[in-house]
Amino acid sequence: MRTGLTKKQKTTVIYFDEYSRIIEVQTHNTNLKKRLTAFAAKYPQCCRQTDDDEQGRLTFEIEKGRLSFRLTAPYSEKRRKAASEGAKQSYRNNLK
Repeated sequence: MRTGLTKKQKTTVIYFDEYSRIIEVQTHNTNLKKRLTAFAAKYPQCCRQTDDDEQGRLTFEIEKGRLSFRLTAPYSEKRRKAASEGAKQSYRNNLK
């Protein structure tokens, strides 16, 4: 979908506070929109789409506890090389 927005203008905003049991997510991110739409269809009691701004942004309300943030530490050089070799080996095995 062409919206006329720059990549910098295509944001994802997550609103939540300590009081409310609902988190609001507004996003232009295609992958996140697909995941939230599928989640809302499967679990309507926990998540629902509340708005479509017709410019590519969808808004969802999600029960607190259903959305998580994951922080990942950077890989060490040793771990990065091991993961790369493992992926290459897996790829080779799948070609056979």
